[in-house]
Amino acid sequence: MKSKFLFFSTLTLLALFAAGCSTTASRIRQNPELFAQLDPAQQEMIRRGQVAVGFSAEAVRLALGEPDRFTLRTDADSTNEVWHYVTYDTPAGVPLYRGWYHRYYMWGDPLYPYYLSDPNRRERERFSVLFANGRVLALEREVGR
Repeated sequence: MKSKFLFFSTLTLLALFAAGCSTTASRIRQNPELFAQLDPAQQEMIRRGQVAVGFSAEAVRLALGEPDRFTLRTDADSTNEVWHYVTYDTPAGVPLYRGWYHRYYMWGDPLYPYYLSDPNRRERERFSVLFANGRVLALEREVGR
């Protein structure tokens, strides 16, 4: 009896952990009907984690996941929603981990630090998506120079 309880408890914890790890493939598996409605070119872009002007909000979620932040952009003609995808780094440019767990965090791995523990962390917007009427109107991303 005890071994069955332990087995099912472990299985439940593993399932919850796996559900927290969202990848493009897992989002497609969770939404097969939505993915099937897209044309082949859009499907291929989503598989690569890319989006384009004209994509629906649902297609952007399939490709990129949930945004880190939402804002509204108002100009003379309209108010549009903007989805922001961010990353964190140090002033020296070292990327900071931002996931649910960090396997080396307890040992203080200096090569890949946990972002909440760094008081000098910088938030950098890596990608933003501007929507108008539920469709992507514009994309903005950081380019290296």
